[in-house]
Amino acid sequence: MIANASTIGALLDRYLLQVIPEKGINTQRQNKVAIKPVRAVFCDMPLLDLKPRHVYQYVEKRGGRPGAHREVEILSHAFTKAVEWGYIDRHPFKGEIRLAGEKPRTRYIEDWEIVECLSIVPRRKLGSVLAIQAYIRLKLLTGTRLGDMLRITMSGLKEDGIHITPGKTEHTTGKRIIISWSDDVRAAVEMAKAARPMKFSSFLFCNRMGEGYFDEETGRAGGWESMWRGFFERVMTETKVTEKFTEHDLRAKCASDAMTLEHAQALLTHADSKITKRVYRRKPEIVKPLS
Repeated sequence: MIANASTIGALLDRYLLQVIPEKGINTQRQNKVAIKPVRAVFCDMPLLDLKPRHVYQYVEKRGGRPGAHREVEILSHAFTKAVEWGYIDRHPFKGEIRLAGEKPRTRYIEDWEIVECLSIVPRRKLGSVLAIQAYIRLKLLTGTRLGDMLRITMSGLKEDGIHITPGKTEHTTGKRIIISWSDDVRAAVEMAKAARPMKFSSFLFCNRMGEGYFDEETGRAGGWESMWRGFFERVMTETKVTEKFTEHDLRAKCASDAMTLEHAQALLTHADSKITKRVYRRKPEIVKPLS
């Protein structure tokens, strides 16, 4: 541990050692990539010398591209930790930087498109298409993240619901969620169980070896992603769907179709409703005219 960080480089080194390892695997990988260019530019600058203008200049030199915004987010969080660790008394640019943000994705999946996806006729009796279709059903009901969906175990299917420890909180608060049973949730889970190519697997979604698709070391699900691509090739050639959508767009549809923002926030397990509203609530709002 660095006892006293006087430069931004030293601060980022401690952040890299102590903060990033507490995040999810995918976030760790993204943060490690983002931190390199920030450190290269600000390495020797004393903590107290950083001003908002330096941040604007950094983004401008990086061409204002989206990656630069994530790099600034890392730098900002590192300075938040610097205050916590007692290196400085106040954050030098929090609340003072206004960057033109990336436009959030707006793709909203219509109900008829889901019907089309579920109409694909499986070529095998188990796995593949049937597993993807069960996944889509459960995803639309719960909004659960990809990694958390693929980590659902049979032992997590309890009397009061589906027990999940989100990867986002597993190494921090350890907070768990319980998805309560409903007729639709039970039906989706039963469909997923029936589609498993290995009936004695400990995972709800598994490959032919009975193994889960999610790799805990890399944070990736290569086998599942490959299967999803194959499924969507059939969707685009065999159905009336003309615009591709991603697995992540299913999560946004769940949030968009929720009756209230509060319900959407709870489903997506977001700590702040702002991200739910800005990124995931994609359905056009109906505004009633004055009578």
